[in-house]
Amino acid sequence: MDEVVSFKGLRKSFGKVEILKGVSFGVKSGEVVALIGRSGSGKSTALRCVNGLESVTAGELNVCGRAMHAGNVDLAELRKEVGIVFQSYNLFPHLTAEENVMLAPRKVKGTPKPEARELARHVLQQVGLADRATYYPEQLSGGQQQRVAIARSLAMQPKVMLFDEVTSALDPELTGEVLKVIEGLAGGGMTMLLVTHEMAFARNVADQIVFMHQGVVRENGPPDILNQPSTPELRQFVGAGL
Repeated sequence: MDEVVSFKGLRKSFGKVEILKGVSFGVKSGEVVALIGRSGSGKSTALRCVNGLESVTAGELNVCGRAMHAGNVDLAELRKEVGIVFQSYNLFPHLTAEENVMLAPRKVKGTPKPEARELARHVLQQVGLADRATYYPEQLSGGQQQRVAIARSLAMQPKVMLFDEVTSALDPELTGEVLKVIEGLAGGGMTMLLVTHEMAFARNVADQIVFMHQGVVRENGPPDILNQPSTPELRQFVGAGL
């Protein structure tokens, strides 16, 4: 399988502060990769580089055949293929769930309204919200709003989905319903790169675990590495129950 996302010695600095210090790993088509590590280890920065929210300082990053490190990538075209979901839902409060989902296909891809509506209904059903299509964000729980945000990204029919700690603002029950949706996407063969603190979820769903520590990949491999860490840093991280 080809690598859809490939990091090779990636570095990212903000001023004089280096956040990513030579990150290398790859994400194959159909693979689910979980980025884990303490806060401040560079996980979210690495994720944000993938869809161009952050620029690359040095090293190589290839995403869907595009060299992000070259600095001349058409980000609008890239984002048609790379969806991202954040911890904050960022839904438009004056639009219904269905209208929020329809917006990007209509504006970015020029999808006709009837077709966009049909697509919205389909992806809302995919995230278990077919009966909430006409609800406004304020009428939805946090978990439901996050699932609408996931549906909004799915409506662009991306090749890769990025999830940045999407459950961190939710209580355990709502976290469970969102993770169930992501698990369903994984079962359907969606290529995903996710930053998560949910270790049990990472164990069960990820094909590859990437443990980041102080801006580098300290350890990566199958989920088994969480049971038998080979580095003291991962051993301590897992042992702390984070």
